Amino acid sequence: MFEPVIAPSGTLLGLLQRGRGDGTLHALAAPRAEALAALNHCVLSDPRHDWQVENRSLYYARLYLDLDGGLEEIEAHLFGAEDHFDTEENRTGLALAVLGHLASYGRQDALVLLRRYAATGTNWAWALDELALRDDDAGLRSLALPVLARFPAGPEGDAELSSAVRDAFEPRPWRLWAEDRRETVGARVRAAQERGSFDRWQRQMRPSGPRPGWSVQAVFDWAQEGLERGAVLHGPAARCLTAVAGPEDRPLIVEAARSGPDGARCAALHYLAESRDPAVLDLIEGAAGSDSRTVADAAVAAFERMCGEAAVDRARGWVHRPDALGTAAAGVLACRGGAQDATLVLGALRETVRSAGPDATALYTLVDGAGRLGIACAAPVLRHVYRETASSQLRGRTARALAATDPTFPTGFAVECLWDCEETTREVAALHAETGDVRVAERLRRLAVDPAEEAEVQTAVRNRIGPDLQV
Repeated sequence: MFEPVIAPSGTLLGLLQRGRGDGTLHALAAPRAEALAALNHCVLSDPRHDWQVENRSLYYARLYLDLDGGLEEIEAHLFGAEDHFDTEENRTGLALAVLGHLASYGRQDALVLLRRYAATGTNWAWALDELALRDDDAGLRSLALPVLARFPAGPEGDAELSSAVRDAFEPRPWRLWAEDRRETVGARVRAAQERGSFDRWQRQMRPSGPRPGWSVQAVFDWAQEGLERGAVLHGPAARCLTAVAGPEDRPLIVEAARSGPDGARCAALHYLAESRDPAVLDLIEGAAGSDSRTVADAAVAAFERMCGEAAVDRARGWVHRPDALGTAAAGVLACRGGAQDATLVLGALRETVRSAGPDATALYTLVDGAGRLGIACAAPVLRHVYRETASSQLRGRTARALAATDPTFPTGFAVECLWDCEETTREVAALHAETGDVRVAERLRRLAVDPAEEAEVQTAVRNRIGPDLQV
């Protein structure tokens, strides 16, 4: 999959791609044709960097409703020739999820498109999951024959059908079809359900893959063998060491962490970090400079998982390092440091934005730390991250940090956050947005009765409506 191209944050398209609340507000004020063109662009070319954790579907569906937008562009996208060649879920997943939300709001045209795509489209399983939540029994039963026709009779087709039944995210359609009296439908689905259950039981009773013997050296050998065949077993091996290692094994483990083969060295570092061995911080510092990228990354990961004042104190000395260990040290201070570390966290936050931009992975913990430590002078850089980041997850965390550091947040960004694509961001807004703004009062009332809104958001909204607003 190609990385999405994100438009500047000051444009309508850029706002909608980011899922910002201002995107909806600007779209409603823009010429309708321009707004619909930008909306369709977002839905047909998924703008998310990580489509598995970022939300956009409800945000875009609500905007389709507000603009009274047609679904012709989505229909052409779903049923075009490309659907037969590009079978990746992320090509059609966002469009299908938007249709699902529209169907839940009563858009019959969206329901019809979902049924049609479930019968004929490549990403039919996603469409079926959307229908499982919104369609009636009759509509789902009508799809039994076209869906089962995808699995030809015979051992190979039956095995694929069993996998589809077993792995279905929403089981409701399969349960309905299992009740069908037709031999080609009910009997076949029931047989697939039984095979799937048996396969799952077999996997649980006979886990595949090698298992280490019950000795420290055997665990090290297992970790090294796994690394050589491309399997990262540092974490599981460290847990195995916890079960088998005794005090007499410490010299062997420390030596492995200092100079062992890469697989054993990584496992030993993780084990010593988990047990807070007094020698581990020096070993981590040495491993972080290793020529082996695997060892260096494992050392940093082990340090990031450490708790205790010793790790925090060492982080204060490492935070200025220009490498991954320095970045990890800043994250440790952000997560577990005290008030005396505010200056170091602020410096790391500014430097990360300056050198790596508003989408840097390291910003997640640094933004959280700025909010946790209440660093008021971090507000300007937090506002920059909020405006510019393409990640709605990072923007939401930045909104929480701004709520703790920026006195202008309730009358500023909190207002637009009520329209944000992430439910956690809308929840923050519901708790903090200044209700003297007429837009806030109206939006809170709408969220309180919207059946598609998350329960946590509605709880926050109703808590504000009670004392502040009269409905």
